[in-house]
Amino acid sequence: MKLKFWIIAIIIVILDQITKILLQNKHFGIINYATNTGAAFSLFSNSTTILTIISFFMIGAIIYFYKKHSNAAIPLALLLGGTIGNFIDRVNFGYVRDFIDLKFWPIFNIADSANVMGAIILIYLIWKDKL
Repeated sequence: MKLKFWIIAIIIVILDQITKILLQNKHFGIINYATNTGAAFSLFSNSTTILTIISFFMIGAIIYFYKKHSNAAIPLALLLGGTIGNFIDRVNFGYVRDFIDLKFWPIFNIADSANVMGAIILIYLIWKDKL
């Protein structure tokens, strides 16, 4: 189970970073490269430093939570991979690179998708008392 947790997280980080590199400054179809100095939905714009610090602590919290609740390996791995993916951007660039533009929703990336999926699954497990 431990190996699955780390493999999923690493795959998310790699997919996130590769897609951000390949789609940088691209604009076609639903691909519309943009940068975001805030959090989800561009909340807290220009708060890179505090969001970087929060991300750092979230990475630690996710790993700690996984050690206590290994039965939640998949959602926690998705959250870890997504958090690390955007953390890398904030540290290296001072912003997060987004590129998936559905036109009716704020632009997002693979890391954001992993975070949302991980959170939804985690909420479901908590709701169903499986955690």
